[in-house]
Amino acid sequence: MLRVRDDFLRAHLAIAALFCFLGFQYATWVSRLPALKTRFELSDGRIGLLLMASGIGAAASFPLVATMMKRYGSRTLATVSALALGLVLAGFTLAPNFPVLLLVAALDGVAVGFLNVAMNAQGAALEVRFGRTAMSRLHATFSAGLGLAALLASGVNIVTTTLSAHFAIAAAVLALLLLLARTGMLADDPQPAAADEKADRKTSGRTDRETAEAAPPKRRGIPLPSRITVWMGVAMVFGTITEGAMNDWSALYLKNVVHASPQLAPLGIAVISVMMVLARLFADGWRTRFGDGLIVRVGSTVAGLGLALALLVGGVVPALIGFACVGLGIAAVTPCVYVAAARQGSDALALVAATGTTGLLAGPAVIGFVANATGLAWGMGVVAASALVVALCATRIAWPALDAAPASTATAPAALHEA
Repeated sequence: MLRVRDDFLRAHLAIAALFCFLGFQYATWVSRLPALKTRFELSDGRIGLLLMASGIGAAASFPLVATMMKRYGSRTLATVSALALGLVLAGFTLAPNFPVLLLVAALDGVAVGFLNVAMNAQGAALEVRFGRTAMSRLHATFSAGLGLAALLASGVNIVTTTLSAHFAIAAAVLALLLLLARTGMLADDPQPAAADEKADRKTSGRTDRETAEAAPPKRRGIPLPSRITVWMGVAMVFGTITEGAMNDWSALYLKNVVHASPQLAPLGIAVISVMMVLARLFADGWRTRFGDGLIVRVGSTVAGLGLALALLVGGVVPALIGFACVGLGIAAVTPCVYVAAARQGSDALALVAATGTTGLLAGPAVIGFVANATGLAWGMGVVAASALVVALCATRIAWPALDAAPASTATAPAALHEA
Protein backbone atom coordinates (compact mmCIF):
# COMPACT_ATOMS: atom_id res chain seq x y z
CA MET A 1 0.00 0.00 0.00
CA LEU A 2 2.81 2.38 0.89
CA ARG A 3 4.64 1.49 -2.31
CA VAL A 4 1.61 2.34 -4.45
CA ARG A 5 1.22 5.64 -2.66
CA ASP A 6 4.87 6.44 -3.34
CA ASP A 7 4.41 5.44 -6.98
CA PHE A 8 1.47 7.84 -7.28
CA LEU A 9 3.38 10.72 -5.69
CA ARG A 10 6.41 10.12 -7.92
CA ALA A 11 4.31 10.00 -11.08
CA HIS A 12 2.22 12.98 -9.94
CA LEU A 13 5.33 15.06 -9.32
CA ALA A 14 6.89 14.08 -12.65
CA ILE A 15 3.77 14.90 -14.66
CA ALA A 16 3.33 18.14 -12.71
CA ALA A 17 6.85 19.08 -13.82
CA LEU A 18 5.66 18.77 -17.44
CA PHE A 19 2.75 21.14 -16.81
CA CYS A 20 5.06 23.58 -15.03
CA PHE A 21 7.53 23.31 -17.92
CA LEU A 22 4.96 24.36 -20.52
CA GLY A 23 3.65 27.27 -18.45
CA PHE A 24 7.17 28.48 -17.66
CA GLN A 25 8.40 28.29 -21.25
CA TYR A 26 5.31 30.01 -22.63
CA ALA A 27 5.30 32.88 -20.14
CA THR A 28 9.06 33.37 -20.48
CA TRP A 29 8.85 34.68 -24.02
CA VAL A 30 5.41 36.30 -23.95
CA SER A 31 6.38 38.28 -20.84
CA ARG A 32 9.13 39.83 -22.98
CA LEU A 33 6.83 40.88 -25.79
CA PRO A 34 7.42 44.55 -24.91
CA ALA A 35 11.18 43.97 -25.39
CA LEU A 36 10.62 42.13 -28.67
CA LYS A 37 8.31 44.90 -29.80
CA THR A 38 10.99 47.52 -29.12
CA ARG A 39 13.84 45.48 -30.63
CA PHE A 40 12.05 44.78 -33.93
CA GLU A 41 9.96 48.01 -33.91
CA LEU A 42 6.69 46.09 -34.11
CA SER A 43 3.17 47.50 -34.21
CA ASP A 44 0.30 45.87 -32.29
CA GLY A 45 -0.73 44.31 -35.58
CA ARG A 46 2.69 42.69 -36.04
CA ILE A 47 2.61 41.45 -32.45
CA GLY A 48 -0.72 39.86 -33.33
CA LEU A 49 0.84 38.33 -36.45
CA LEU A 50 3.67 36.92 -34.32
CA LEU A 51 1.16 35.26 -32.01
CA MET A 52 -0.86 34.08 -35.00
CA ALA A 53 2.26 32.34 -36.36
CA SER A 54 2.48 30.40 -33.12
CA GLY A 55 -1.18 29.43 -33.44
CA ILE A 56 -0.69 28.35 -37.05
CA GLY A 57 2.20 26.15 -35.96
CA ALA A 58 0.00 24.53 -33.33
CA ALA A 59 -2.78 23.97 -35.86
CA ALA A 60 -0.31 22.38 -38.28
CA SER A 61 0.70 19.86 -35.61
CA PHE A 62 -2.84 18.62 -34.98
CA PRO A 63 -3.09 16.09 -37.86
CA LEU A 64 0.09 14.44 -36.58
CA VAL A 65 -0.63 14.41 -32.84
CA ALA A 66 -2.98 11.41 -32.76
CA THR A 67 -0.70 9.38 -35.04
CA MET A 68 2.42 10.24 -33.04
CA MET A 69 0.63 9.45 -29.78
CA LYS A 70 -0.37 5.99 -31.00
CA ARG A 71 3.05 5.23 -32.45
CA TYR A 72 5.38 6.58 -29.76
CA GLY A 73 3.19 7.22 -26.70
CA SER A 74 2.75 10.35 -24.63
CA ARG A 75 5.98 9.88 -22.63
CA THR A 76 8.25 9.99 -25.68
CA LEU A 77 6.20 12.72 -27.33
CA ALA A 78 6.40 14.87 -24.20
CA THR A 79 10.17 14.49 -23.94
CA VAL A 80 10.89 15.38 -27.56
CA SER A 81 8.53 18.36 -27.64
CA ALA A 82 9.94 19.69 -24.34
CA LEU A 83 13.47 19.57 -25.76
CA ALA A 84 12.26 21.49 -28.82
CA LEU A 85 10.66 24.17 -26.65
CA GLY A 86 13.93 24.70 -24.82
CA LEU A 87 15.70 25.30 -28.13
CA VAL A 88 12.98 27.74 -29.24
CA LEU A 89 14.06 30.23 -26.57
CA ALA A 90 17.46 30.43 -28.24
CA GLY A 91 15.68 31.08 -31.52
CA PHE A 92 13.87 34.10 -30.08
CA THR A 93 17.21 35.46 -28.90
CA LEU A 94 19.12 34.88 -32.14
CA ALA A 95 16.44 35.85 -34.69
CA PRO A 96 17.97 38.59 -36.92
CA ASN A 97 14.71 39.94 -38.32
CA PHE A 98 10.94 39.73 -38.14
CA PRO A 99 10.44 36.96 -40.76
CA VAL A 100 12.80 34.65 -38.87
CA LEU A 101 11.02 35.60 -35.64
CA LEU A 102 7.75 34.47 -37.25
CA LEU A 103 9.32 31.12 -38.14
CA VAL A 104 10.55 30.64 -34.57
CA ALA A 105 7.07 31.42 -33.24
CA ALA A 106 5.56 28.87 -35.64
CA LEU A 107 7.99 26.18 -34.45
CA ASP A 108 7.11 27.08 -30.88
CA GLY A 109 3.44 26.49 -31.71
CA VAL A 110 4.16 23.04 -33.15
CA ALA A 111 6.05 21.98 -30.03
CA VAL A 112 3.41 23.44 -27.71
CA GLY A 113 0.69 21.55 -29.58
CA PHE A 114 2.50 18.24 -29.09
CA LEU A 115 3.39 18.81 -25.44
CA ASN A 116 -0.11 20.01 -24.53
CA VAL A 117 -1.71 16.80 -25.80
CA ALA A 118 1.02 14.56 -24.37
CA MET A 119 0.99 16.02 -20.86
CA ASN A 120 -2.82 15.91 -20.60
CA ALA A 121 -2.73 12.29 -21.76
CA GLN A 122 -0.23 11.65 -18.97
CA GLY A 123 -2.58 13.34 -16.51
CA ALA A 124 -5.52 11.20 -17.66
CA ALA A 125 -3.35 8.07 -17.39
CA LEU A 126 -2.44 9.05 -13.83
CA GLU A 127 -6.09 9.25 -12.80
CA VAL A 128 -6.94 5.96 -14.52
CA ARG A 129 -4.01 4.00 -13.11
CA PHE A 130 -4.38 5.11 -9.49
CA GLY A 131 -8.10 5.90 -9.34
CA ARG A 132 -7.48 9.38 -7.92
CA THR A 133 -8.37 12.83 -9.26
CA ALA A 134 -5.38 15.00 -10.05
CA MET A 135 -6.09 17.04 -13.21
CA SER A 136 -6.93 20.32 -11.47
CA ARG A 137 -3.76 20.21 -9.39
CA LEU A 138 -1.73 19.41 -12.49
CA HIS A 139 -3.18 22.47 -14.21
CA ALA A 140 -2.33 24.45 -11.10
CA THR A 141 1.33 23.68 -11.74
CA PHE A 142 0.91 25.02 -15.28
CA SER A 143 -0.32 28.28 -13.77
CA ALA A 144 2.53 28.16 -11.26
CA GLY A 145 4.94 27.91 -14.17
CA LEU A 146 3.39 31.00 -15.73
CA GLY A 147 3.71 32.92 -12.47
CA LEU A 148 7.30 31.84 -11.83
CA ALA A 149 8.32 32.86 -15.34
CA ALA A 150 6.67 36.25 -14.93
CA LEU A 151 8.39 36.86 -11.60
CA LEU A 152 11.72 35.82 -13.11
CA ALA A 153 11.16 38.23 -15.99
CA SER A 154 10.36 41.04 -13.59
CA GLY A 155 13.43 40.30 -11.47
CA VAL A 156 15.83 39.95 -14.38
CA ASN A 157 14.45 43.14 -15.91
CA ILE A 158 15.60 45.05 -12.83
CA VAL A 159 19.18 43.86 -13.33
CA THR A 160 19.40 43.75 -17.13
CA THR A 161 17.09 44.10 -20.12
CA THR A 162 19.18 41.67 -22.22
CA LEU A 163 17.03 38.89 -23.62
CA SER A 164 19.91 36.44 -23.95
CA ALA A 165 20.71 36.57 -20.22
CA HIS A 166 17.07 36.13 -19.26
CA PHE A 167 16.46 33.23 -21.66
CA ALA A 168 19.70 31.49 -20.61
CA ILE A 169 18.51 31.42 -17.00
CA ALA A 170 15.08 30.25 -18.14
CA ALA A 171 16.63 27.45 -20.22
CA ALA A 172 18.47 26.15 -17.15
CA VAL A 173 15.20 26.05 -15.19
CA LEU A 174 13.52 24.19 -18.05
CA ALA A 175 16.31 21.61 -18.13
CA LEU A 176 15.81 20.89 -14.43
CA LEU A 177 12.05 20.52 -14.89
CA LEU A 178 12.53 18.08 -17.77
CA LEU A 179 14.95 15.99 -15.74
CA LEU A 180 12.38 15.83 -12.95
CA ALA A 181 9.64 14.82 -15.40
CA ARG A 182 11.74 11.98 -16.77
CA THR A 183 11.95 10.34 -13.34
CA GLY A 184 8.32 9.26 -13.20
CA MET A 185 6.31 9.75 -16.40
CA LEU A 186 3.92 6.88 -17.16
CA ALA A 187 4.64 4.51 -20.04
CA ASP A 188 1.03 3.53 -20.81
CA ASP A 189 -1.68 5.87 -22.08
CA PRO A 190 -5.33 5.43 -20.98
CA GLN A 191 -7.52 3.30 -23.26
CA PRO A 192 -11.33 3.47 -23.34
CA ALA A 193 -13.13 0.29 -22.26
CA ALA A 194 -16.68 -0.89 -22.86
CA ALA A 195 -17.12 -1.60 -19.17
CA ASP A 196 -16.12 1.93 -18.30
CA GLU A 197 -18.65 3.33 -20.78
CA LYS A 198 -21.41 1.25 -19.15
CA ALA A 199 -20.39 2.52 -15.72
CA ASP A 200 -20.32 6.09 -17.02
CA ARG A 201 -23.92 5.76 -18.22
CA LYS A 202 -24.96 4.56 -14.80
CA THR A 203 -23.17 7.28 -12.83
CA SER A 204 -24.15 10.10 -15.16
CA GLY A 205 -27.78 9.04 -15.45
CA ARG A 206 -27.72 9.11 -19.27
CA THR A 207 -29.93 6.86 -21.32
CA ASP A 208 -28.56 4.51 -23.99
CA ARG A 209 -29.87 6.86 -26.66
CA GLU A 210 -28.12 9.87 -25.07
CA THR A 211 -24.91 7.89 -24.77
CA ALA A 212 -25.13 6.88 -28.42
CA GLU A 213 -25.55 10.53 -29.40
CA ALA A 214 -22.55 11.47 -27.24
CA ALA A 215 -20.31 8.80 -28.74
CA PRO A 216 -18.29 9.72 -31.83
CA PRO A 217 -19.97 8.53 -35.05
CA LYS A 218 -18.28 5.48 -36.53
CA ARG A 219 -16.90 6.32 -39.96
CA ARG A 220 -14.20 4.96 -42.15
CA GLY A 221 -11.10 7.10 -42.24
CA ILE A 222 -10.93 10.11 -39.93
CA PRO A 223 -13.48 9.73 -37.08
CA LEU A 224 -16.00 12.53 -36.76
CA PRO A 225 -16.37 14.19 -33.34
CA SER A 226 -19.65 13.88 -31.47
CA ARG A 227 -21.89 16.86 -30.82
CA ILE A 228 -20.83 16.95 -27.17
CA THR A 229 -17.17 16.87 -28.17
CA VAL A 230 -17.75 19.82 -30.51
CA TRP A 231 -19.28 21.86 -27.66
CA MET A 232 -16.33 20.92 -25.47
CA GLY A 233 -13.97 22.07 -28.19
CA VAL A 234 -15.75 25.42 -28.55
CA ALA A 235 -15.72 25.96 -24.78
CA MET A 236 -12.03 25.09 -24.69
CA VAL A 237 -11.21 27.47 -27.56
CA PHE A 238 -12.87 30.48 -25.92
CA GLY A 239 -11.62 29.51 -22.47
CA THR A 240 -8.04 29.36 -23.66
CA ILE A 241 -8.51 32.55 -25.68
CA THR A 242 -9.36 34.22 -22.38
CA GLU A 243 -6.47 32.62 -20.55
CA GLY A 244 -3.91 33.04 -23.32
CA ALA A 245 -4.82 36.61 -24.22
CA MET A 246 -4.43 37.70 -20.61
CA ASN A 247 -0.95 36.20 -20.53
CA ASP A 248 0.00 37.73 -23.87
CA TRP A 249 -1.52 41.18 -23.58
CA SER A 250 -1.70 42.00 -19.86
CA ALA A 251 1.85 43.39 -19.76
CA LEU A 252 1.26 45.60 -22.79
CA TYR A 253 -2.13 46.73 -21.45
CA LEU A 254 -0.58 47.77 -18.13
CA LYS A 255 2.29 49.56 -19.84
CA ASN A 256 0.58 51.26 -22.79
CA VAL A 257 -3.03 51.80 -21.66
CA VAL A 258 -2.87 52.43 -17.91
CA HIS A 259 0.83 53.52 -17.98
CA ALA A 260 2.28 51.16 -15.37
CA SER A 261 6.05 51.19 -14.79
CA PRO A 262 8.28 48.61 -16.56
CA GLN A 263 8.73 46.80 -13.24
CA LEU A 264 4.96 46.52 -12.65
CA ALA A 265 3.97 45.55 -16.20
CA PRO A 266 4.99 41.85 -15.96
CA LEU A 267 3.11 41.51 -12.66
CA GLY A 268 -0.18 41.32 -14.56
CA ILE A 269 0.71 37.77 -15.55
CA ALA A 270 1.82 37.05 -11.98
CA VAL A 271 -1.54 38.16 -10.53
CA ILE A 272 -3.46 36.01 -13.00
CA SER A 273 -1.23 33.03 -12.36
CA VAL A 274 -1.36 33.25 -8.57
CA MET A 275 -5.16 33.38 -8.60
CA MET A 276 -5.32 30.46 -11.01
CA VAL A 277 -2.98 28.38 -8.87
CA LEU A 278 -5.03 29.04 -5.73
CA ALA A 279 -8.31 28.28 -7.50
CA ARG A 280 -7.02 25.09 -9.10
CA LEU A 281 -5.68 23.81 -5.78
CA PHE A 282 -9.26 23.85 -4.46
CA ALA A 283 -11.05 23.09 -7.74
CA ASP A 284 -11.35 19.33 -7.22
CA GLY A 285 -13.24 19.91 -3.98
CA TRP A 286 -15.51 22.47 -5.64
CA ARG A 287 -16.23 20.04 -8.47
CA THR A 288 -17.24 17.33 -6.00
CA ARG A 289 -19.52 19.67 -4.07
CA PHE A 290 -21.11 21.77 -6.80
CA GLY A 291 -20.53 19.87 -10.06
CA ASP A 292 -18.36 20.71 -13.05
CA GLY A 293 -21.11 22.47 -14.99
CA LEU A 294 -21.91 25.00 -12.27
CA ILE A 295 -18.23 25.68 -11.60
CA VAL A 296 -17.57 26.42 -15.28
CA ARG A 297 -20.68 28.57 -15.75
CA VAL A 298 -20.18 30.69 -12.63
CA GLY A 299 -16.42 30.95 -13.02
CA SER A 300 -16.45 32.08 -16.64
CA THR A 301 -19.16 34.64 -15.83
CA VAL A 302 -17.05 36.08 -12.99
CA ALA A 303 -14.06 36.28 -15.34
CA GLY A 304 -15.97 38.06 -18.09
CA LEU A 305 -17.85 40.55 -15.93
CA GLY A 306 -14.86 41.25 -13.65
CA LEU A 307 -12.60 42.11 -16.57
CA ALA A 308 -15.29 44.18 -18.30
CA LEU A 309 -15.80 46.31 -15.20
CA ALA A 310 -12.04 46.80 -14.78
CA LEU A 311 -11.75 48.02 -18.37
CA LEU A 312 -14.60 50.47 -17.86
CA VAL A 313 -13.12 51.91 -14.66
CA GLY A 314 -9.51 52.09 -15.90
CA GLY A 315 -6.29 52.42 -13.89
CA VAL A 316 -3.58 50.08 -12.67
CA VAL A 317 -5.31 48.84 -9.51
CA PRO A 318 -8.68 48.11 -11.18
CA ALA A 319 -6.81 46.36 -13.97
CA LEU A 320 -5.02 44.09 -11.53
CA ILE A 321 -8.31 43.35 -9.74
CA GLY A 322 -9.93 42.53 -13.07
CA PHE A 323 -7.02 40.27 -13.95
CA ALA A 324 -7.47 38.52 -10.59
CA CYS A 325 -11.15 37.90 -11.44
CA VAL A 326 -10.09 36.30 -14.71
CA GLY A 327 -7.55 34.08 -12.98
CA LEU A 328 -10.06 32.98 -10.35
CA GLY A 329 -12.97 32.46 -12.71
CA ILE A 330 -11.29 30.79 -15.67
CA ALA A 331 -9.06 28.52 -13.58
CA ALA A 332 -11.34 25.47 -13.47
CA VAL A 333 -12.56 25.65 -17.07
CA THR A 334 -9.78 23.71 -18.79
CA PRO A 335 -9.43 20.97 -16.11
CA CYS A 336 -13.20 20.37 -16.14
CA VAL A 337 -13.37 20.21 -19.93
CA TYR A 338 -10.36 17.89 -20.10
CA VAL A 339 -12.00 15.53 -17.60
CA ALA A 340 -15.26 15.56 -19.55
CA ALA A 341 -13.36 14.92 -22.80
CA ALA A 342 -11.43 12.03 -21.26
CA ARG A 343 -14.76 10.34 -20.50
CA GLN A 344 -15.45 10.38 -24.25
CA GLY A 345 -12.20 8.56 -25.09
CA SER A 346 -8.64 9.36 -26.15
CA ASP A 347 -9.62 10.73 -29.57
CA ALA A 348 -11.95 13.27 -27.95
CA LEU A 349 -9.23 14.18 -25.45
CA ALA A 350 -6.71 14.77 -28.24
CA LEU A 351 -9.18 16.88 -30.23
CA VAL A 352 -10.17 19.03 -27.25
CA ALA A 353 -6.53 19.51 -26.28
CA ALA A 354 -5.78 20.52 -29.85
CA THR A 355 -8.58 23.09 -29.93
CA GLY A 356 -7.34 24.38 -26.58
CA THR A 357 -3.91 24.99 -28.04
CA THR A 358 -5.52 26.81 -30.95
CA GLY A 359 -7.30 29.19 -28.61
CA LEU A 360 -4.25 29.65 -26.42
CA LEU A 361 -1.93 30.53 -29.30
CA ALA A 362 -4.05 31.83 -32.16
CA GLY A 363 -6.77 33.60 -30.16
CA PRO A 364 -4.50 36.30 -28.73
CA ALA A 365 -3.44 37.14 -32.28
CA VAL A 366 -7.03 38.13 -33.02
CA ILE A 367 -6.87 40.41 -29.98
CA GLY A 368 -3.80 42.00 -31.54
CA PHE A 369 -5.64 42.70 -34.78
CA VAL A 370 -8.56 44.23 -32.85
CA ALA A 371 -6.11 46.30 -30.78
CA ASN A 372 -4.37 47.53 -33.93
CA ALA A 373 -7.69 48.63 -35.43
CA THR A 374 -9.53 50.02 -32.40
CA GLY A 375 -7.13 50.09 -29.42
CA LEU A 376 -5.94 47.57 -26.86
CA ALA A 377 -8.77 48.38 -24.44
CA TRP A 378 -11.29 47.13 -27.01
CA GLY A 379 -9.10 44.11 -27.65
CA MET A 380 -9.27 43.23 -23.96
CA GLY A 381 -13.04 43.70 -24.20
CA VAL A 382 -13.05 40.82 -26.69
CA VAL A 383 -11.32 38.74 -24.01
CA ALA A 384 -14.12 39.51 -21.56
CA ALA A 385 -16.70 38.52 -24.17
CA SER A 386 -14.85 35.24 -24.79
CA ALA A 387 -15.20 34.30 -21.12
CA LEU A 388 -18.95 34.85 -21.34
CA VAL A 389 -19.14 32.62 -24.42
CA VAL A 390 -17.67 29.82 -22.30
CA ALA A 391 -20.56 30.17 -19.87
CA LEU A 392 -23.02 29.74 -22.75
CA CYS A 393 -21.19 26.68 -24.10
CA ALA A 394 -21.18 25.11 -20.64
CA THR A 395 -24.98 24.85 -20.78
CA ARG A 396 -24.70 22.50 -23.80
CA ILE A 397 -22.15 20.05 -22.36
CA ALA A 398 -23.12 16.82 -20.58
CA TRP A 399 -20.99 17.21 -17.47
CA PRO A 400 -20.16 14.28 -15.17
CA ALA A 401 -22.72 13.72 -12.41
CA LEU A 402 -21.91 14.93 -8.90
CA ASP A 403 -21.32 11.37 -7.71
CA ALA A 404 -18.96 10.52 -10.59
CA ALA A 405 -15.84 11.99 -9.01
CA PRO A 406 -16.09 10.07 -5.73
CA ALA A 407 -16.75 6.92 -7.74
CA SER A 408 -13.34 7.20 -9.36
CA THR A 409 -11.61 7.53 -6.02
CA ALA A 410 -13.51 4.53 -4.74
CA THR A 411 -11.40 2.31 -6.98
CA ALA A 412 -8.23 3.40 -5.21
CA PRO A 413 -8.42 0.81 -2.39
CA ALA A 414 -8.78 -1.92 -4.99
CA ALA A 415 -5.73 -0.66 -6.86
CA LEU A 416 -3.79 -0.53 -3.61
CA HIS A 417 -4.86 -4.05 -2.72
CA GLU A 418 -3.86 -5.41 -6.10
CA ALA A 419 -0.45 -3.78 -5.80
